[in-house]
Amino acid sequence: MQAKQLQRSASRPAGFLSLTEAIKQSREQVVENHKNYLNSSLVMMMGLIGFDKHFTRAEGIYVWDNKGNRYLDFLGAYGALNLGHNHPKIIDAVNQVKEVPNLLQASLGTLPAALAKNLALAAPGDLRRSFFGNSGAEAVEGALKLARAATGRTAFVYCEGSFHGKSLGALSVTGREKYQKTFQPLVPDCHSVPFGDLDALEKQLRDQSCAAFIVEPIQGEGGIIIPQAGYLSGVRQICSRYGTLLIFDEIQTGFGRTGEMFACQHEGVAPDIMCMAKSLGGGIMPIGAYITTDEIWKKAYGSMEKALLHTSTFGGNTWAAAAGIAALEVIYEENLPEKARVNGAYLLQELCKLQEKYPLLKDVRGRGLMAGIEFNQPGSLAGKATFGLASKLSEEYLGTLVAGELMNKYHIITAYTLNNPNVIRLEPPLGVTREQLDTLLQALDKVLAANKGFFSMAASGAKTMLKSLIKK
Repeated sequence: MQAKQLQRSASRPAGFLSLTEAIKQSREQVVENHKNYLNSSLVMMMGLIGFDKHFTRAEGIYVWDNKGNRYLDFLGAYGALNLGHNHPKIIDAVNQVKEVPNLLQASLGTLPAALAKNLALAAPGDLRRSFFGNSGAEAVEGALKLARAATGRTAFVYCEGSFHGKSLGALSVTGREKYQKTFQPLVPDCHSVPFGDLDALEKQLRDQSCAAFIVEPIQGEGGIIIPQAGYLSGVRQICSRYGTLLIFDEIQTGFGRTGEMFACQHEGVAPDIMCMAKSLGGGIMPIGAYITTDEIWKKAYGSMEKALLHTSTFGGNTWAAAAGIAALEVIYEENLPEKARVNGAYLLQELCKLQEKYPLLKDVRGRGLMAGIEFNQPGSLAGKATFGLASKLSEEYLGTLVAGELMNKYHIITAYTLNNPNVIRLEPPLGVTREQLDTLLQALDKVLAANKGFFSMAASGAKTMLKSLIKK
């Protein structure tokens, strides 16, 4: 009887998909599986704006859908594709270690140690000791814990408009109430200050209860916000004055994105702890890390008794470390920071010309190949045919409408920033060519020229959404 039960439990359930079958699914099957087994509300959201296409191939800056249409990816997985899609050297690196133990905690891993050494050589200042996890949020969690362990203090200060992740600790220092409210109470003793306000920061740190101040050198999800010159060096001075550790979140800005290996290097400033992820895995493997000084590490974890206080099962696995080593090699070999600097300057220059041409463009800002376009509010829109949906879209989601036009009419992938939906971001792979940049600029020019008052775009977007709802 027991043998029969074991046999039944081990048999493949009806409808179970093999990998071969999963790869061959149609777009309709993919959507249906998302609806039934993943986030059904996200399925509806993506479908409403035409972002539910079925992509089947990717290479460099290009992706192809199941109909053979080719798209330019100017979203770049929010900064995770600095090297582009499926870079052959990263895939080759993973293949080189396919017979090496990937997870073996009862040993000292060969490749994570090499990657840690390389990161220490690449990082600014005296940053030396790394901890590997699997994502940016995990890197932030580890950095916050390190700061508490090293200082004995409990408080954290972060910036309004910031984004550091959605796990509980990272969310507690993320500067948008929309993402925090549902999960309160969050980690206590976390205080926000305006981004760029040195006086507000000093006021928060003066009582010397703060373990760390965490800040992005450029706010990504906040709308590609660049602080005034001298802000980061001022932050460094204030943190040092009050014994508060300085954490730079370089998860989105790191690895050449802004024209330097790390964005803090534009001001020649080094933090006490730096968080990294996204492009560290070369667009192939998930990997996150924080790096800190020898002194801070030893204060937190510098004894056998404390050596296992913070660990990660998959952190520093062989395949991820191999991808990280290869990613750094490619960044240096292809001189990606310099390419980002030169082509980023060209992109911003041409975007500013569009701003002069179209009043709808409120601001253009960025550094390197991390650019943001912010839209003015076009004013009240009527739109009886769309039941006021056009007006609501124009007020809150101009970035979504532009991204939808670029995707569906011109096959260019972009998206709005999470904390400011009226800003669309441009973060292509760092090897993007002038010709590809011009393709984007020409498409954006056409979108804006065809919708100077923006009513037609808002009305078109609203009608598309209504049609999608009716079909569903």
